[in-house]
Amino acid sequence: MKFAYVDPPYFGRAKEHYGDHPESSAFNAQETHLDLIDRLVDEFPDGWALCMNPRDLAWQLPRCPDDVRVAAWVKSWHQIRPTPVQFAWEPVVFRSEKTPRPSKPMVRDWICGPRSRCRGVIGAKPDYFNRWVLDLLGFHADEDELVDLFPGSEGMMKTVAQGVLL
Repeated sequence: MKFAYVDPPYFGRAKEHYGDHPESSAFNAQETHLDLIDRLVDEFPDGWALCMNPRDLAWQLPRCPDDVRVAAWVKSWHQIRPTPVQFAWEPVVFRSEKTPRPSKPMVRDWICGPRSRCRGVIGAKPDYFNRWVLDLLGFHADEDELVDLFPGSEGMMKTVAQGVLL
């Protein structure tokens, strides 16, 4: 089966974090993100996982098929912001046509752990997060293919190459 993993520049943050990237400004438009969801649905019917900012769920989720699930990455360490409510989680919207193997240990739709501490790319996810996303999809390195549409740190593909999941 062929899956996609997508961790694009978050809406409204592209210029701030990726200002020198030639395509970063496109992700400051909501339509670019909605087009990305359409692309996932069209090109990856087996399944996909899409990381996003919690504040964007309200306008991105309606574009997703009815069978998506929303998982939560809860950050045990996060940046403290000068707001009353701290945002210490990120949603991962995912869908998969694959039935998990009965021998596979249970996979929760949430995971808790610290965020990555700088791997050369803003927003790079830690290894445990990558393994968890692959498990959400039911991905098996020996029989499935994964396409990372925004490779950045290439952390997800390194996790796939290791072939060791949760």
